[in-house]
Amino acid sequence: MKTVSRFILWASMAFALTACGARIDPSPDTAKDPYEGFNRQMFAVNMTLDSYVLKPVAKGYTYVPRPLRRAVRNVIGNLAEPISFANNSLQGEWSRAGKSATRFLVNSTIGVFGLFDAASSMGLKRQTEDFGQTLARYGVGEGPYLYLPIIGPSPPRDLAGMIVDWAFDPVTYADNASSNAIGIYMVDGIDFRAENLGVLDEIERSSIDFYASIRSLYRQNRKSEIANGVTSLDDLPELPDMDEFDDFDEDF
Repeated sequence: MKTVSRFILWASMAFALTACGARIDPSPDTAKDPYEGFNRQMFAVNMTLDSYVLKPVAKGYTYVPRPLRRAVRNVIGNLAEPISFANNSLQGEWSRAGKSATRFLVNSTIGVFGLFDAASSMGLKRQTEDFGQTLARYGVGEGPYLYLPIIGPSPPRDLAGMIVDWAFDPVTYADNASSNAIGIYMVDGIDFRAENLGVLDEIERSSIDFYASIRSLYRQNRKSEIANGVTSLDDLPELPDMDEFDDFDEDF
């Protein structure tokens, strides 16, 4: 549950870690990070909390049988479908909105309240969307990079999007909404951390500047999410001038 996971320590890393296959650019990029001093301090706080709280709990959670963990993940993901439906609709992505609505209907019924991802078995793969992405599609800029304790990467656009997404979240309207939401957020964050125990360690080991790598991964993945996974031609590496190869051949 992408929006929900932002409210859990390091669960906002979901955006970054799912892009771990992308090229990591650890350059400072300070022009877009005017509060870097503060952000690095908050990053250190979260790293400490992760080391002493979330990571140990996540390791313990791995002993829970995988089918049960998968069922919990499916339920949380199913609760996020109305958020994706609303935002796809706001973006005019009617096909994607229809898939989100169908997924919610199928998994809430055939999938037994979301315990089973029956929709994926029918070819309807999950495609998450949030209001931060919707704002971006309407031309709203990210704003200065901001890293907050517990929440993690939270540029103004995405922070505002999180607040709006609460209105689309069915958990908001349930009895004891606050306690239920906190419970869901905690389980979602722990489950995600458990699934990525090795990934974060590998990023830290391979990074010259861990903070800058996380910032770059977050931005790269958010850009991909906003484009619905479609790569812009401007993002492709420049190809060499073929005339240079012609000149090379002539020399031989």
